[in-house]
Amino acid sequence: MTKLLLILLLLAGSGILGAQPVAATEDRLLDRIIAVVEEDVIMRSELLQRMDDVSQQLASRDGQAPPREMLVRPVLDRLILERLQLQEARRIGIRIDDITLNNAVESIARENRMTLAQFRDRLVAEGMDFPTFREQVRDELAISQLRRRQVDARIQVSEQEIDDLIASESGAIDRDVEYRLLHLLIALPEGATPEQIRAAREQAGHIREEAAAGADFTALALRESAGRQALEGGDLGWRRASQVPTLFARHVVLMREGEVSEVIRSPSGFHIIKLAERRGGTRALVRQTRVRHILISPTEVLTSDEAFERLSGLRGRIKDGADFAELARAHSDDRGSALQGGDLGWTDPGDLVPQFEDVMNRLSPGQVSEPVRTPFGWHIMEVLERRDHDGSRALMRTQAREIIRDRKRDDELELWLRRLRDESFVELRLDALNLDSPIRPIAPLEGR
Repeated sequence: MTKLLLILLLLAGSGILGAQPVAATEDRLLDRIIAVVEEDVIMRSELLQRMDDVSQQLASRDGQAPPREMLVRPVLDRLILERLQLQEARRIGIRIDDITLNNAVESIARENRMTLAQFRDRLVAEGMDFPTFREQVRDELAISQLRRRQVDARIQVSEQEIDDLIASESGAIDRDVEYRLLHLLIALPEGATPEQIRAAREQAGHIREEAAAGADFTALALRESAGRQALEGGDLGWRRASQVPTLFARHVVLMREGEVSEVIRSPSGFHIIKLAERRGGTRALVRQTRVRHILISPTEVLTSDEAFERLSGLRGRIKDGADFAELARAHSDDRGSALQGGDLGWTDPGDLVPQFEDVMNRLSPGQVSEPVRTPFGWHIMEVLERRDHDGSRALMRTQAREIIRDRKRDDELELWLRRLRDESFVELRLDALNLDSPIRPIAPLEGR
């Protein structure tokens, strides 16, 4: 906003520009500032327009819109939070380029089963200015990206929370699954002393280490177990999920074939189980890719074009025989993978950003890509190998993690927005709001 325009607005709001005829003042009011939000302002016209939009939405949903005066405060609060979030997005460098914006608008059109031209015509027919709609989408994308950075990063999901959620749903998750379990028990006498308990725990721990290192579990059970199936090498046979002892159920559902459990305590002693086999249920075979990459990120002193040129030079050196891993360690801006020669390890579909995955999926093992741009910068990548992997357990954990994150996200977002609002300068000028008077428009504010 130019200083002159802001001064004119403030003077008009205070009446310093001079008296107007009473009738004209009653019929048409100048647009006025309703709130100052840090370095930005919210105009009366914006508030009234948003109130009209909300009123129409509520009327279409509930059949009746609430009185307009009831909408003033909640709508104004939402506008203030939107302004603060957009300012914060600009402050930390979030910019939505035209390519990203175009893709988003086209996606909205497809969701409405229209071409972009048909969608634009529909908006115009409904009274919506298409460039204004595009800017609204740009703002929504910026706010969404800001929340992912500032809110999602604060959400922590522990492995224990995932285990607990899966265990609580194990009956539903593994309804059609059967398990073949091997079992070993280090028994405790009734009324065991602390010394006896400690000794039994240590013995169980040593046996568990042997089993996890690959020792023959059947032989260990024959030698060490006090369980009823010791003579069968601890083999409990095939059991449906509902037939697995409750003590073991929460562990079994999380285990892979061949995996040995941690030591499990019960009143009778210390147990160790091994999942020998698993059958039934739905298996999710996942095509995994092991890939390595080199990332060059633009900075304040390195433009995107310069990052592209630098990466192209590194690719040329690799083509001439230079070692990919050595160049990754020396040049990649992804310091986590750089220490591993750029190796990202085995990745599942969806682990990496779409722009990266799209190119990766088209590469053959040993092939080095052209430079690829993602939100993180410019990459070159090389696929090392691929495999089909039973991702049932991993998929289960991923789904559980997302369920927990969704449950936490609303609370974390509410806390973050409250903190953002409390730490910002906001001045309300509701005395300038007159719901019964029309507005004489003023030219749009610069920078809005």
